[in-house]
Amino acid sequence: MSKIEIACFNPESAITAFENGADRIELCDGLSEGGTTPDFETVKQLRKKINIPMFVMIRPRGGDFTYSDEEFEQMKSDLTRLKSLNVDGFVFGILDENDEVNTTQNKELVELAKPHPCTFHRAFDRAKNLEQSLEKVISSGFATILTSGQQPNVSKGKENLKKLVELSAGRIEILVGGGLRSRNIEEIRDFTKAEYFHSSAITDGGAFASAEEVAALKNK
Repeated sequence: MSKIEIACFNPESAITAFENGADRIELCDGLSEGGTTPDFETVKQLRKKINIPMFVMIRPRGGDFTYSDEEFEQMKSDLTRLKSLNVDGFVFGILDENDEVNTTQNKELVELAKPHPCTFHRAFDRAKNLEQSLEKVISSGFATILTSGQQPNVSKGKENLKKLVELSAGRIEILVGGGLRSRNIEEIRDFTKAEYFHSSAITDGGAFASAEEVAALKNK
């Protein structure tokens, strides 16, 4: 059985993921934008109902991953506030204007999040140069990279995902996600040798995780 993180864009999906065997929840808002920082009160209420690890997205808006000074200050402020709610980790990723990993700003947020671990999200898939980006994310102090192998989805990115697992050599966790479903998880796992997988478990084009899909992902 694989370890499964479910990306949840609403409290209902988080409860579904929790009740159907997910190992971890990535909580965000803004489904249409690919995930943004969730509401403080939503996180507070969910924490009372869910006792599996809950990582929270820190992303002030959709679009690119290069932020203004004001946006960066907002990210720091949001992280500090949400840290008070006893969450288990944070998810973010900052690139510079050349689409390279911004080690300075990422390090600052990683430090602010301590002792909680941080995941560098799929901004990684927009970054230039697979190997250099991997090293920059590791040197910034992240525990995990969420990636589809710098391709549109995990099936197209599986060669790069395999390479990332090999290159990381246990220094950072490669969390495989982007178009991952129960129908392809076995093939991707066998090929890449990754151990942790990420999916929204949305199967109907809507906004809510499917209980059956969460259970299927977990049991493959």
